[in-house]
Amino acid sequence: MLEKLPCCPFDSEMAICKAAGWLHDQLERGSDSLLLMDCRAHELYESSHIEAAISVAIPGLMLRRLRKGNFPVKSLISNNEDKERFARRCKTDIILLYDESSAEWNENLNTTSVLGLLLRKLKDEGCKVFCLEGGFSKFQAEYPAHCETNGDSSCCSNSPTVPVLGLGGLRISSDSSDIESDAPNSATECESSPLSNSHQPPFPVEILPYLYLGCAKDSTNLDVLEEHGIKYILNVTPNLPNLFENAGEFKYKQIPISDHWSQNLSQFFPEAIAFIDEARNQSCGVLVHCLAGISRSVTVTVAYLMQKLNLSMNDAYDIVKMKKSNISPNFNFMGQLLDFERTLGLSSPCDNRLPTQPLYFTTPTNHNVFQLDSLQST
Repeated sequence: MLEKLPCCPFDSEMAICKAAGWLHDQLERGSDSLLLMDCRAHELYESSHIEAAISVAIPGLMLRRLRKGNFPVKSLISNNEDKERFARRCKTDIILLYDESSAEWNENLNTTSVLGLLLRKLKDEGCKVFCLEGGFSKFQAEYPAHCETNGDSSCCSNSPTVPVLGLGGLRISSDSSDIESDAPNSATECESSPLSNSHQPPFPVEILPYLYLGCAKDSTNLDVLEEHGIKYILNVTPNLPNLFENAGEFKYKQIPISDHWSQNLSQFFPEAIAFIDEARNQSCGVLVHCLAGISRSVTVTVAYLMQKLNLSMNDAYDIVKMKKSNISPNFNFMGQLLDFERTLGLSSPCDNRLPTQPLYFTTPTNHNVFQLDSLQST
């Protein structure tokens, strides 16, 4: 266990902290040799941060691994542009770390905190690194002009922000690309967020012994992933980060599709199915997730069951529905599944249903349940 960092006076030659006034002067002069790193939860960074700061939000569950392992700091930065900027400048610039409030810096700057851990790790790597006295709250109160604020970080103005477990309070909300249209027949992840639904399971749902269906928070919980033997993660979103990709323990595949009527998710069915099969062949669990776990990830999961079990769309949908009651793919995705059913030759030639007509979902037949059991046992 690393020792606590020593107490040092602010702004002395050997100090580990810089005053808010010092940072203000640097920003006023437009210093090009200063690298700011925001160590707060990502939700706080998205809400407001010091201009030009890089977000470094480390999941609490990963702190102990970071202490033991040799993760490079840049692997903790999810934004590729910021990651490159850090790699290019970390050995030449002054690095200034800040959290929400370092008023009790003597107690907080130890290796049990994100800021303290990064401070020690960067110092060990030979970087010129300091922390900001008083943290973000003090700097924002004194110099608000140098803080960038996002007044609306949620995907729907009347939707509650969704807490994501395992990220120290990080709340994930979709950006404008993830906003569903106002089509009357569409069900969106934004409009009916299931993460606040009392029927939403607190962990990913097992569809098959190796196949799990979940939401964004499930993909960030290392304990849950380890418990279910999940080593493959299929991320069906255009913008949610693959959080542990650089750690080397998980294999990711990202399908850049928004939950919108204009999106063609079916074009990705073959590679998604192949990815799930690869996990199965490796005897690993695979998590299929999107933002809320009710539309895009469900569509991919239903498509997989249709192809692997030779099931109609209705029967595959009902199998998933029995496991996870709050699913609701958007109507366009249901139409794509219906087309996929025809492509697989699972519908009769006289079946002329159109995606604009109501789709009714029935209980799977005993024959299909037998097929499901057969796949589970292989």
